[in-house]
Amino acid sequence: MLFRRREPASFSERVRTLLWPRRSFARSFRYYSRRVLRLSATPHAIAAGIAAGVFVSFTPFLGFHFVLAGIVAWLIGGNLIASALGTAIGNPLLLPAIWASTFELGRLILYGRGGHVAGPIHFGHALSQLDFASIWKPLLLPMTVGSLVEGTAVALCFYMLTLWGARGFQQRRRDRLAERARSRVDAGHAPAA
Repeated sequence: MLFRRREPASFSERVRTLLWPRRSFARSFRYYSRRVLRLSATPHAIAAGIAAGVFVSFTPFLGFHFVLAGIVAWLIGGNLIASALGTAIGNPLLLPAIWASTFELGRLILYGRGGHVAGPIHFGHALSQLDFASIWKPLLLPMTVGSLVEGTAVALCFYMLTLWGARGFQQRRRDRLAERARSRVDAGHAPAA
C-alpha cells in the first residue's frame, strides 16, 4: 500500500492515537469537516446525516451508535456516510461529559428537583448476569430521556452549521468548475499566434 507505515503501530500507540490525535485536534477537526463537505450529496442530506450521528452519540447505547445513526439518517433522508462521521462527536474525551449531563437532565425531567436517588448500582454484576432490568430504571432511563432533549438541541445546531457549510462549499466548487470551463473555452477560441 502506498501510504502504509513501515513499522506497524503498537497497541499502546493505537490507544494513545485514539484518545489523542497525532498532530492536533484542530487538524483532525479540519480533516473531518473537509471529508464531510466533499461528500457527493445534497447539502440537506449531508447535514441530516451529521445531525443523525450527533443525535445518536448522545444516547447511552454505545456499540449501536453506527447502526442507530444509519437508521435515523435513513428515516430523515440523510447521508449514511455523514451519519457515521457524525458519531465522532461521541469520542472517549466527550462521552463522560455527555453521559453525565444526559443523566442529570433525564433525572431532573423524570423525578424533579428532589431527584430519585437509587441505591448503588452493581453494574458489573448486572451485566455478567444479563440483568438489564436492574440498570434500566436507575441509569439507562434517565440517560435516554436526557439524551433525547440534549441530542436534539445539539443535532439541530450541527444541522444548521453543516447545511450552511455544505451549501457554501458546493457553491464555491461549482463556481471554480464553471471558471475552469470558461477558461478552457476561451483558450480554445483564442486566435492562433
